[in-house]
Amino acid sequence: MKRRNLIKSLSLLPFTAAMPSQLFGKSGSNVSAVETGENIFRSLGVEPLINCRGTFTIIGGSIERPEVRAAMEAAAHNFVQYDELGDAVHAKIAEVTQAEWALVSAGCAAGMKHVTAACVTGGNPEKLICIPNLTGFEKTEVIIPAGSRNVYDHSIRNIGVTIIEVNTPEELVKAVNKKTAMIYIMADDPADNDAPLSLVNIVRLTKAQNIPILVDAAAEVLTIPNIHLQRGAHMVAYSGGKAICGPQCAGFVIGQKDILMSAWQASAPHHGPCRDNKVGREEMLGMLAAVQAWTTRDHKQEWKTWLSWLDLISKRVTKISGISTSVFEPVSYSNRSPVLRISWDPNKFNITGEEVAEEFGRNKPRIAVGSMSKDNITGINITTGQMQPGEAEQVAERVYNFMSQTRTAKNNDLKAPAVSLTGTWKFDIQFFSSKSAHQITLTQDGNWLQGSHKGDFSTRECVGTIEGNEIKLKSQERQAADNLTYIFSGTVAGETMSGNIHMGEYRTATFTATRTQNKRPRQKIFVPQGPPLAT
Repeated sequence: MKRRNLIKSLSLLPFTAAMPSQLFGKSGSNVSAVETGENIFRSLGVEPLINCRGTFTIIGGSIERPEVRAAMEAAAHNFVQYDELGDAVHAKIAEVTQAEWALVSAGCAAGMKHVTAACVTGGNPEKLICIPNLTGFEKTEVIIPAGSRNVYDHSIRNIGVTIIEVNTPEELVKAVNKKTAMIYIMADDPADNDAPLSLVNIVRLTKAQNIPILVDAAAEVLTIPNIHLQRGAHMVAYSGGKAICGPQCAGFVIGQKDILMSAWQASAPHHGPCRDNKVGREEMLGMLAAVQAWTTRDHKQEWKTWLSWLDLISKRVTKISGISTSVFEPVSYSNRSPVLRISWDPNKFNITGEEVAEEFGRNKPRIAVGSMSKDNITGINITTGQMQPGEAEQVAERVYNFMSQTRTAKNNDLKAPAVSLTGTWKFDIQFFSSKSAHQITLTQDGNWLQGSHKGDFSTRECVGTIEGNEIKLKSQERQAADNLTYIFSGTVAGETMSGNIHMGEYRTATFTATRTQNKRPRQKIFVPQGPPLAT
C-alpha cells in the first residue's frame, strides 16, 4: 500500500480498526526479538569490539554521553513542529557556543551540504528545487585549497557546484569571481596562521568580496569562543559523533545566521535536494545536550583518566623484554586524546604491528588498534578517546598474552612461479549488482609483477606477486578527493585467473581473467629516402 493511500485509509478508521496485521504484524510471530542490553549485537551474530582506534564512523564513532541518551529518550515521547523545534534548538546552541546562530544536521557532511545549498540559493526556494541543475544561477562555484580536498567534499559536490581547486594565494585571488558561492577549507590550527592558505590568509585575501567561508572541524574539540569564527570564518561544521560524544548520526554548524537559516530551509523536513539528510527530533535534542554537556565536562580529569589507562597498559606490556612504549599527547584541536605507542623489533618477535592489528581486529576479544612500521621498528597504537572503564585491563592482558607467545622466524622465500603472467589480461569483474570489464597489463620478473590497471575511467599502476599458482595484485589511485584501492587475490591456471577483490571500505568483488591474444601481424617497414612527394 502506498504511503499516501495508507494515510488516507487510517484517517477513515476508528483507532481500534486502524491496526490491521499488515501494519503491526501478526500476533504470535515466531520471529525472535532482538535482545537488548550488552548482548544486542551478539544476538544478531555481530561481535562488538573495544575501540582503541578513535572516532571512526565505520566502528561506531563515539559513545553518547548519558545526558545525550536521556535527552533523546525524553524527545521520543512527544511530537513537535520541526521549525519551532529547530529555531529553539539552534538559538540555544548558538547561545552556548557564543555564535550568532546554529544548525543541527544529520552529521557534519550533511551540514556542509546544507550550507553549500544555502550559499548557492540564498534561501530562494525556486532555486532550491532546481538543484543540482544550476543553470541560470548567479553562484555556482566553490573554491577549495588543494590541501583541503578530502572524501567528505562529495557533500559539497552533490549540490552541483563546480569545484575550483587552488594551490597558492595567487591562484585563490584569481579564482574569486562573481560566480563564487563559498570557500571551503579543512580546519587548521592557529599556530599555522602563517601558512600561505591558512584561514587567516584566506580571510585577508577575500574579505573585500565577502565570500562565505566554511571550515570543516568535524573531529575537533569544541572551542568557546570559537577559534575559527574569531579568525574570520563565517561558519564552522562539527560532527556530533566524535569528540563531542553526541548522537552519531548528527552534527551541527555554527556561524552566520542568515546563511544558516537558508541552510535549515534546504534541509529536512523541507522538501528539496537535502531532504535525504533527515535529522530526528531525538537527535536534535541529543545534539543540544551534547553541546551543553561539553561546557560542564571536566576535560582535565578526562585526560588524567585516559593517561592512567595508558599507564596501566604500558606497565603490563613492558614486562615483556623487547617491548617499549611511549605516550603521545596531541596538542592540536582535532582527534585530541592521548595515544600509547607500543613498539618492538619485528625480527625478534617475528610479527609486525599490521599483523597484530589484524589479529586483534578479527578475533575475540576484538580490539581495534592502529599500527605502524618504520626503520625496522613496528608496533601498534592505543588511542584512548573512546575507551570505556574496565577496558584498559582487557587490552593490557590481550596485548601481554599475545606478545608473550613464541613465534618461529618466517620463511620469506617465495615459491617459484608456476607460470609467466607477462602480457595483457582481460578482467571481468562482478560487483554487487553490475559487471565491468577491466584490463591489466603485466610484466613479470621472477615472483614480482608490475604493470598497469585500466579501469572504467582511468589507468593506474599495478604491482604484485605470484607464488606457485597464487597471485596477488594491487592498484591504487587518487581521483580528486578519493582514494580507490583494488587488491586482487586468486589463482592462475594456464591462460585464466580467478579470485576475489578487496576494495577497502567499498567491500568486495570477484573476478575472472583471460590472457588476450592480440598479436599484431608481422610487417616489414619501408623507410623513405627523402621528403614526401604527396600528402
